[in-house]
Amino acid sequence: MRTFWRDIRYGFRMLLKNRAFSIVAIITLALGIGANTALFSVINGVLLNPLPYPEADRLIALYSKTADFSRSSISYPNFLDWQRENKSFAGLAAYRGDSLNLTGQGEAERLRTAMVSWSFFPVLGVNPALGRNFTEEEDKLGAGPVVLISDALWHRKFQGAQDIVGKSISLNAKLYTIVGVIPGTFHFEGNNYNPKTDVFVPIGQWDEKIFQDRRVGMGMDAIGRLKTGVNFNQANSEMAGIASHLAELYPDTNKNSGVTLVPLKQNTVGEIQPYLLVLLVAVGFVLLIACANVANLLLARAMGRTREFAIRTALGASPLRMARQVLTESVLLGLAGGSIGVVIASWGTQAAIKALPDALPRAHEIYLSGRVLGFALVTSVLTGLAFGLIPALKTASGDVHETLKEGGRGMSGSRHRAQSTIVVLEMAVALVLLVGAGLMTRSLSKLWEVDPGFDPRNVLSFNLASAQPLGDTPSATRAAFRRLHDSLAATPGVRSISLSVGSSPMSGDSELPLWLEGEPKPASMSEMKMSLFYMTQPDYLNVMKIPLKRGRYLTEADNEKSSFVVVIDEEFAKRFFGATDPLGKHINLDLLNKNAEIVGIVGHIKQWGLEKIRTPWCKRSVIWLWRKLPMKSCR
Repeated sequence: MRTFWRDIRYGFRMLLKNRAFSIVAIITLALGIGANTALFSVINGVLLNPLPYPEADRLIALYSKTADFSRSSISYPNFLDWQRENKSFAGLAAYRGDSLNLTGQGEAERLRTAMVSWSFFPVLGVNPALGRNFTEEEDKLGAGPVVLISDALWHRKFQGAQDIVGKSISLNAKLYTIVGVIPGTFHFEGNNYNPKTDVFVPIGQWDEKIFQDRRVGMGMDAIGRLKTGVNFNQANSEMAGIASHLAELYPDTNKNSGVTLVPLKQNTVGEIQPYLLVLLVAVGFVLLIACANVANLLLARAMGRTREFAIRTALGASPLRMARQVLTESVLLGLAGGSIGVVIASWGTQAAIKALPDALPRAHEIYLSGRVLGFALVTSVLTGLAFGLIPALKTASGDVHETLKEGGRGMSGSRHRAQSTIVVLEMAVALVLLVGAGLMTRSLSKLWEVDPGFDPRNVLSFNLASAQPLGDTPSATRAAFRRLHDSLAATPGVRSISLSVGSSPMSGDSELPLWLEGEPKPASMSEMKMSLFYMTQPDYLNVMKIPLKRGRYLTEADNEKSSFVVVIDEEFAKRFFGATDPLGKHINLDLLNKNAEIVGIVGHIKQWGLEKIRTPWCKRSVIWLWRKLPMKSCR
């Protein structure tokens, strides 16, 4: 150990003596190690860490499965049947996202809302910081309105008052009793759910009639916790049997439908794993290039120290002792570079998360944990050994007599060969990175050239929050929305405006079952044609710059007093009508009980992203007019 500490002290002195060399080497290593540490912190937070729930590996996400979608929203009656009939889960819970208006607490505010079943938090293993969870009796129609609030809302609106449980708040002009506060550490990511939810209400109290329709999912998904001793395959098999049983009981709605089970962590992370691993390989190559650069610097520096090493060897130092000294210096360089690299990784990771908060799942769990710091330490040591190994071997294998006789020039040819080999390897790795960067740049260029079907520039989309109901009757509500529309349209700088609800490009989708006029009504929901729908006003095409291909778009005359008309997109026309002209034809919209005439054809919107070059047949758009709408979009 005394010799080891002497090597370290001597190594420090040599690095301080050659400051220019040390600074260049440390900065080079810091960039390579910093990039690797930053990416590993992302991989650790997103992929390696378990979900922040007790026994998270037993949590499963559940979806309804149809002929067109393997992960579709679940109808509430089907969920209740799943909950009642299964034996594999210790608990099943349902959830969906929504929003409610908070009034009576200062300025009116639109709150991010989650409708959840009473079992939602028990399934996740989460207990309120104050108060209690919902009870099963509260999760039913007719029960007293109750609400759980988030820690953020508790502090923002109620200043963290300890007596908040039992008090009432007004949501959508209805008084709800606060029964508990959810911990600030709680974080859940799921489809149709906002991780920054403000309030939670019992989903069973929702009195929307269509929610009780077995044909409709209404954006509701489910999670479950496996019982001890039950594995994924057993649960999957049982749920398939339950789906078959429901198909026999309700053939008109459940025929050919099933259940999709996905481990909750896999469901949360999605398809990002291969992309992160590819990036890790890429930054690993960057570190290899850094190692090669520093190894060349060390070889060049060792050429000037050959006489020093030869004299030390002549005085009794063994070749192993000389090699260990060189490796000690290289490891010190690696640790110094790693220390600065950790700082670079911390700054870079925090900046990236702030700039792109929604780009990664589980972004809130990305930080420099003990595991990440351990990775940085191991990487720094291994990096030091890697770039110091060749100089150490060359130092240990030198001919002492020739070196002393030739004044330190005896091994120059050998060193030049080693340097040439390193340069060749460095150029090969750099070429791989260059080709990869070129392909990525080309892909990005191609994506920029893809027409999404609309023009997002200068488009603003926002929700409405009202302290009071906009009307007591449908006619009064329509009139209020028309007045609001006219006021916003008169705002300086606004060129066009449209109310809209249903689907929205690249961010939300709503589906409708339908069948064509002249065809018999399908015997079950699973046999119907499915399409996305947009409910809009006449100016929606001007707001979104969607091209009209044929026919006409909706007009002011297409209102609640006129016959029902729709506009379809060109993909819908191609799929369902082929070479036949769809203008003037009719389609039947099952859930709305409407027979609608097709009056126009518009361009297709790439609903699921620019990379979807070919769109499956089921992902189409139907667009029509409805006057009672809660969302506005304007250009």
